Order: sequence, then structure tokens, then C-alpha cells
Amino acid sequence: WRSMEAWPPAGARTSKLYLHDDGSLKVSKPYADAVSSEYQFDPQNPVPTVGGNISSGADIIIGGAFDQREGERFYGSEAPYMPLSSRHDVLVFQTPPLEQEVTVVGPVTVKLWASSSAVDTDFTAKLVDVHPPSQDFPHGFDMNLCDGIIRARYRDSTERQEFMTPGQVYEFTIELYPTANRFTKGHRIRVDISSSNFPRLDVNPNTGELLGRSRRTVIADNIVYHDTAHPSHIELYVMES
Repeated sequence: WRSMEAWPPAGARTSKLYLHDDGSLKVSKPYADAVSSEYQFDPQNPVPTVGGNISSGADIIIGGAFDQREGERFYGSEAPYMPLSSRHDVLVFQTPPLEQEVTVVGPVTVKLWASSSAVDTDFTAKLVDVHPPSQDFPHGFDMNLCDGIIRARYRDSTERQEFMTPGQVYEFTIELYPTANRFTKGHRIRVDISSSNFPRLDVNPNTGELLGRSRRTVIADNIVYHDTAHPSHIELYVMES
């Protein structure tokens, strides 16, 4: 445990890791033009909640850090209980195995440039500590640290809604929960991008109807951009060595 007198702590510097088209997460900005990653978000098949910063709903939602894999105890999971990273509606960006430990302490923010075929949708971001295979976990262990979500209609203000024009690129800021974690040598820093986390978070029907009053859903084609004009990234506070 560490005791600190300031938040973010003294000695922590901001560090940005950029999303790249090969699924990597790097300190260097993307250099390609017109590069993006696309997925379909179906509100009828949301990403199941596997742990997280949860303090209630224990009968349905289990809080905490877990291997990010579906399982019998996680609501909405289906056999054969695959890793969330294998879903078609989850974009994964990660560093190579770390050559030295990285200690992250402080707020976590994801800046995303994205578009949608829908007038409204959600974007989620999750920070994951990828443990390498071990005797206890021969397939590795993808441990969730913190996550966040933004509803597109409230991207600029929570007090007024503004729907999207389908196909137009918008900038989104996703505030994740603060964290304090040491990524040890051989681990990877990973960011998962998607559009749902159910039942912990309300599922967006993608229709733009009044909240809680929707009678239908539509599948959204969501695109995340990571090129020179749209350098999507995660910003972390990293402790100086």
C-alpha cells in the first residue's frame, strides 16, 4: 500500500498510449491516414458484465477483478464461455509484453474519435492488465482494472442531448474510474472498446427514443478511428521510476 498527499500523486506524469490499426497500443501516434476499426453493436446481444467497480446488485452482478471471460456466474454469459476479447463487438488494443514494470496511479481517460450508423449509441472503454500464461492460469488472465461509458447524445453535456448524424465523426471523452496498479514485467496494458456492459449498465437501443421508453432496437455499425487526424488514445498517470 502507498500513502499519498496529492491526487494525482506527486511524481506521476501523464502518458498517452495510442490505438493503432494492427491492434497495438503504442506511445507513438498513428501515422496512417483514414484508418479505422469497425464493429456491429446489437442491443439484443450486449457484452456481459464480468466484474468491475460495483457496490450493489450482488444477486445479479458480481463486482471485483476477474479474468475477462464469460462464465456461468456472470449474467448473460453463454457456453462455451469464451473470452470477451473474442467477441465481434469488442475491439482490443494492447502493448507488447512489458520489458519493465509500469506503475499507473491516478485518473484514467480515453479519447475516442468515432462514428455510427445510428443517431445515438454508447461507447465503453475498459483498462485491462493482461497476465501471461502461468501454471494456475495456462491461458493467461485478463484482469479488469477500471472502465467507463459515454452515451453519444450526451457527449458534450449531460444537461442537453444532441443526436449524431450517421456517418459523421465525433470526438468522445470517456472517464474511467481512477486506478492504482503495477503492470509487472511480461504483462500487457490493454484497452477494450465496445458499446455495452450489461446488466451493470443500461443498454442503448440505438434508436434515439426517450430514455427508458424505447420499444425497439436497431443494430449500429460503430467505427473507431485511429489515424493522424483522429489519434484515439488512453491517458494514464504513470509513476516515475
